[in-house]
Amino acid sequence: MMTTFTPVRPHADVFAPLRQWLERIEIHNAAIAHFLCKLIPSQCPFERDVMVFGKKLFHIPPMCKLNPFYEQVVGLRFKALCFLADECGEDITAYC
Repeated sequence: MMTTFTPVRPHADVFAPLRQWLERIEIHNAAIAHFLCKLIPSQCPFERDVMVFGKKLFHIPPMCKLNPFYEQVVGLRFKALCFLADECGEDITAYC
């Protein structure tokens, strides 16, 4: 009995259109830039040490990189920060 070989197709990236859309967003409004900088945290909010009575029980690693849009969202925040600093001449240290 002879078996036939069927090639395995690579999985289609279902998130690719949304990733591309996020990457194409340009910032041209200071209010939107401020909103994005406040909305998107500079560090992963889930990473932390769990302490009991001053002793570290365990560490929760950053889980943001599990987000399929992590790079695009961080890039969008960076674009907003650059717009505020370069185009508006604002001090962005409050967002860092």
